[in-house]
Amino acid sequence: MNRRSLLAGLGAGVVSAQTLYAPKGKAAVYTGPHKPHTRLSELKAKHKGQKMWRELIVDDKHLRSEYLYLPPGQGHPRAMHPDTRAWWVVMEGEVRFDIETQQPFTAKKGSIVQVPYQTLFSYEVVGSQPALVFETNVASARTLYVNRKDAPAIEGHDWMAVTARNRVIGNWQRNNKPHTTYDELAAKLEKGELTGTQRVVEDDRGAANFIYGYNSKLPPLDEKARGHYHPEGAEYWLVMSGLIRYPIEKVGVVIAEPGDVVYVPAFTWHAPRWWGDGPACRLAMNGFPWISHLFDPD
Repeated sequence: MNRRSLLAGLGAGVVSAQTLYAPKGKAAVYTGPHKPHTRLSELKAKHKGQKMWRELIVDDKHLRSEYLYLPPGQGHPRAMHPDTRAWWVVMEGEVRFDIETQQPFTAKKGSIVQVPYQTLFSYEVVGSQPALVFETNVASARTLYVNRKDAPAIEGHDWMAVTARNRVIGNWQRNNKPHTTYDELAAKLEKGELTGTQRVVEDDRGAANFIYGYNSKLPPLDEKARGHYHPEGAEYWLVMSGLIRYPIEKVGVVIAEPGDVVYVPAFTWHAPRWWGDGPACRLAMNGFPWISHLFDPD
């Protein structure tokens, strides 16, 4: 299912193409922790020998993502986010999630887990091996803890006891699921039960799309095609399998491997494409449920 099919399925009006005049700011403006290409192999080398580490990958005006490397027994205490939806991708190891209204479950490599706002959750690495987790939430999201002892020090803030009244628990909405897996989605796409891009996280302030396929099934590469850009926000991708090719304006061509993260700021032309032999998959994330894609005029 492509973007147009997704929208049509929601009963939205779809115009296949319309020529407009759009602003085009400076391309490839990277600030803060952002880089065009974050290689997982380099992160592992940087933190070699550390039993536990975390690395901030994205922290822009819309979303925040970190890599967490946690040994068995480590995790997150019972807590909730009052107004934001969080999601996690397990890249290595096993993580036991306990989410309010759901039976506890163990997420393994390829699992995509999410928790809606005002819903209590906790998680812990289980088994004998460490876990590598890619965690995402809305920028500047807050966390409320069940136990005061679990609340970390935050500069300029105190912690106080409060009562959360009329709390909305487990408001999944829009076909969001607490737990889905790479294997499940890939198998359905291979069998034709699903087609194209699959929305796995959708919120007013954040989205994640599972994009799976084969380079061999695409038209021949046109190296002059610059793809599209987004006028109001960045887009980034966590590579879940295979290789993904990214020509990025003013950066050049990036070939990303599993676990790598590619980040493209607003106003920057890019054209992601499955690459290499065999299947490839990227999880595309941005701060809008239906981000605008602007192309060269037809």
